[in-house]
Amino acid sequence: MRFACPVEYDGSGFSGWQRQDHARSVQADIEAALSKVADHPVQTACAGRTDAGVHATWQVIHFDSHAERSERSWLLGTNSNLPEDVRLLSITPVAEAFHARFSARARRYRYVILNRPVASALLRQRVTWTRQPLDVRRISAAAVHLLGEHDFSSFRAVPCPATSAVKTVHRLDVCCSGAYPSLDVGASAFLHHMVRNIAGVLMAVGRGEREPDWVGELLDRRDRAQGGVTAPAAGLYLVGVRYPDEYGIGPLGALPQFG
Repeated sequence: MRFACPVEYDGSGFSGWQRQDHARSVQADIEAALSKVADHPVQTACAGRTDAGVHATWQVIHFDSHAERSERSWLLGTNSNLPEDVRLLSITPVAEAFHARFSARARRYRYVILNRPVASALLRQRVTWTRQPLDVRRISAAAVHLLGEHDFSSFRAVPCPATSAVKTVHRLDVCCSGAYPSLDVGASAFLHHMVRNIAGVLMAVGRGEREPDWVGELLDRRDRAQGGVTAPAAGLYLVGVRYPDEYGIGPLGALPQFG
């Protein structure tokens, strides 16, 4: 039987999603908890591998098991064996054709910024802080250049393993709640560090260091060396994964809001 699960986690204490030999990962913790309930080794696949320090309100995973357990037993048993910073939100039997990564049609991230003179003592691992004033109107004008299908070579990490840098950004909304500007980015798929590089470039525009048209110039150059600084991981959340309706998996989790 194949199962799909939306997962929520605080990425502050993890080296990222992917299992590693000498560092704590979300994948390893979840697989260890599932294996205890199944009473056999369990391996998982996810919708998108998140980096160290990146959070998720709606990561989606799948796993296979021959163990006969109720959905309630799977959910409660697994969560009772997980640390406090990661939780399965639900568990649903799915068709064998389902794959958490390859069946996904789109993913959505939210990047949250704290823009005030003083950093937060409470949210230091939840938002990215910048003291210089950000002009949200300039950020919105710059963001328009990123909508649609483009070669995002200027916005990918140098070691990114993707075979193609061409991606389609369906949405890039800029909003602000008090001192907390945020970016909502939805795309068919993302390159390594793509959202953090977009955030770094847009924040430079918002601070007045660059003009909004610079973003279009970066796309045309297709050169990461010409891009801006990669924004920190602390403000980034994976908040949604969209699948075909036939799988019955909701597209969106909780949206982190501050202010």
